[in-house]
Amino acid sequence: MSSTAHHPDGQPLRSDAERNRGRIIAAARTVFGRDGLGASMASVAREAGVGIATLFRHFPVKEDLVAAVFADRMDAYVTAVDEALDDTDPWGGFTGFIEAICAMQAADRGFADVLTMTFPAAEAFEARRAEAYQGFLELITRAKRSGHLRDDFASQDLILLLIANAGVVNFAGEFAPDTWRRFVALLIQSFQAPARGPLPDPPEDDALYQAMRRAGPAGPSTQERPGGD
Repeated sequence: MSSTAHHPDGQPLRSDAERNRGRIIAAARTVFGRDGLGASMASVAREAGVGIATLFRHFPVKEDLVAAVFADRMDAYVTAVDEALDDTDPWGGFTGFIEAICAMQAADRGFADVLTMTFPAAEAFEARRAEAYQGFLELITRAKRSGHLRDDFASQDLILLLIANAGVVNFAGEFAPDTWRRFVALLIQSFQAPARGPLPDPPEDDALYQAMRRAGPAGPSTQERPGGD
C-alpha cells in the first residue's frame, strides 16, 4: 500500500507539499502534547515554520489535524483493549486496560484531551475509538462475571474516569507527573466488588456524547484565508 500523502481533495501531494505536511504534523504533535488541544492552529503553524495558509491547505479544519496527529495513539488505544482481552485474568485485563490508557493520557497532554472529546468529521478516527469501546464492553462483562467488578459499574464510567484523569494530568503537569497513579488506584479500588454502597444513575450515552462533542476543538474561522501551498 502506498504511503504517499494526499490533499483533502484526494490528489497526491508534490514532494515539497508532502514535506510541509509532515512538518505540520510533527509540530502539532509537539504543540498539542505540550499545550493540549486548546492550542491554536496559528501556534502549530509557527512551530512548523509554515504560513497559516499552508496549514489550512493541508488541514482545512482542526479535526483533520487532530486525527492525523493522533492516529497512531488511537491505534495504540485499540491495541491496549486487544491485549487486555487476551489476559486470562478478567480483573487483571480490566484494570490493566484502565491503567494503560490513563498512562497514555499522562504521557501526552494532547491525547489526554482526545480521549475526552469526539470528532464527528474524522470518521476513520472515530471508528477506531468505537472499536476500542466495544472491546471495553467485553472487558466489563468478563470482570463482572468473575465477581471482581461491582454490578453497577457502567460503561459510561470509563468516560467519566478519562475526563477526571485528564483533569488531574493537566493540573499536576510536570510538577507532580505521577499524581494520576494514585488517583487511578483509588478509582480502581472503588470499582471492586462488593460495592460499598449504591451509585446514582450514570449519565445517558447521548448526553455524554454531546458533552464530548462540545469539548472538541472548534472549527477554523469562517473568514477568508489567503491562498498558499
